[in-house]
Amino acid sequence: MSTSSILNICSKLAVGLVVAILSTVIAVPAAMAQTRIKDIVDFDGIRDNLLVGYGLVVGLNGTGDSLGNAPFTQQSLIGMLERLGVNTRNELAQLKTKNIAAVIVTATLPPFTRQGSRIDVAASALGDAKSLLGGTLLVTPLLGADGEVYAVSQGQIVVNGFAAAGDGQTIVKGVPTSGRLPNGAIIERELAFDLESMPQVRLNLRNPDLTTARRIAAAINAFLGGAAASPLDPATVEVAIPANRRGKVVALMTDIEQLRVTPDQLARVVVDEQSGVIVMGENVRLSTVAIAQGNLTIRITETPQVSQPNAFSDAGTTVVVPRTEIEVEEDAERRLAVLPAGVSLQELVDGLNALGIGPRDMISILQAVKAAGALQAELQVM
Repeated sequence: MSTSSILNICSKLAVGLVVAILSTVIAVPAAMAQTRIKDIVDFDGIRDNLLVGYGLVVGLNGTGDSLGNAPFTQQSLIGMLERLGVNTRNELAQLKTKNIAAVIVTATLPPFTRQGSRIDVAASALGDAKSLLGGTLLVTPLLGADGEVYAVSQGQIVVNGFAAAGDGQTIVKGVPTSGRLPNGAIIERELAFDLESMPQVRLNLRNPDLTTARRIAAAINAFLGGAAASPLDPATVEVAIPANRRGKVVALMTDIEQLRVTPDQLARVVVDEQSGVIVMGENVRLSTVAIAQGNLTIRITETPQVSQPNAFSDAGTTVVVPRTEIEVEEDAERRLAVLPAGVSLQELVDGLNALGIGPRDMISILQAVKAAGALQAELQVM
């Protein structure tokens, strides 16, 4: 092989290497700016369900409900004892125990949870109980929104807080009137939902946006090689299951949720006036506007003095003579700043910081700029 051929091959390899390196460097920021579809949507039908129930906690060390102040606890206790064959209706006056408390039990039923599996539950006191520490929750049915029983809970309550009281001091740490039961409920009923037989799947955007919905549909169509996905509204993208994917919906959804898109966002400024927190979106822009901010401080100091006659004088009385000092300070270093049209978020923050403006004053300025029509974004005050 001749020397020119070797040089030609080496030059081609070098060019190819440079192109590969440049394409990698350019592709890295683009990939970092994108987000998985899995992180911005929820698949229709795959959702949690809330459960709630009413139960009794026993075994408390004198920190339970006062039966005189919590009639529902007393009635529940009587009903429970009667179901166990104990009649106490003729002994109502003697029911003065404080070792029992009525609680509301809540849980979240994950999607596709099978019968016999366990979930965590939380219990919160309903009456005037002081603490649930050391208590045991009795059998409590957990109901769904349709009134059906989906789980049954029972077990020892784990309380993170505690309360201790004496004659002169009371110490409370955490919330002793609520606790958790890890794996404290058994699933008794399953939610019927056949995912594999669905003819189409809907993707629900967590932050509805028309542009983002269209980009998601375009990414799915490019992956499937056809017009299977279409945006129905800013919050919904519908995907028709292709014929070659029927019966493989789970595998298709797994592939779709790993696709990457660049979410769009509305230009928005969120202001929390109570805490002074300001959050600005990337696309916030300003029209040409001039901003000035000045502080006027008036300080009034009272230094009264006592005036009294000379010693051993028969005339005159002791009086208090007021002395008032007033100082007016006007910050002359504040300047009028002009922000040109189309400035970015960083330029806006830098311009406001250059005026020495704190978060509280910045909130007022942003509201004034929005009122002047120069803030090209939505201003949301919390």
